[in-house]
Amino acid sequence: MKIREVQERFDALVDELVQVWERSVVATHAFLSASEIASIKVYVPQALQGIAHLVIAEDDAGCPVAFMGVEDGSLEMLFISPDERGKGLGKRLLTYGIERYGVERLTVNEQNPQARGFYEHMGFRTYKRTDHDEQGNPYPLLYMSRIGAD
Repeated sequence: MKIREVQERFDALVDELVQVWERSVVATHAFLSASEIASIKVYVPQALQGIAHLVIAEDDAGCPVAFMGVEDGSLEMLFISPDERGKGLGKRLLTYGIERYGVERLTVNEQNPQARGFYEHMGFRTYKRTDHDEQGNPYPLLYMSRIGAD
């Protein structure tokens, strides 16, 4: 598994990453309906193009299987293909982000307990909770920061 920061964000790569995003969200965000996922998916390419640091993990064939986006010390996105979950890839990516980009905070859906548990295992603790996401939808968010990062 190779981890690298993407410099050139070609349309074909963005399309592959959107597929990784969708498979990951379907597997981990049971609280979202198919129509909600489809409406969010429209904005994913823009988010991928606009994030300061886009880091991908590729399998031996060079195909993306996971990615994260980091901006100003904040983990903005971390998505892993369902068939790659549980193999330490999330830990490798997050550690990469902490070491190279100073990741010290993130936001996670409260209704995604596996992600919350993973971030807690990685040393993050909740410092704030909201009843709605940034778009005003009834999906509580947890704001987390890394212990010892402040």
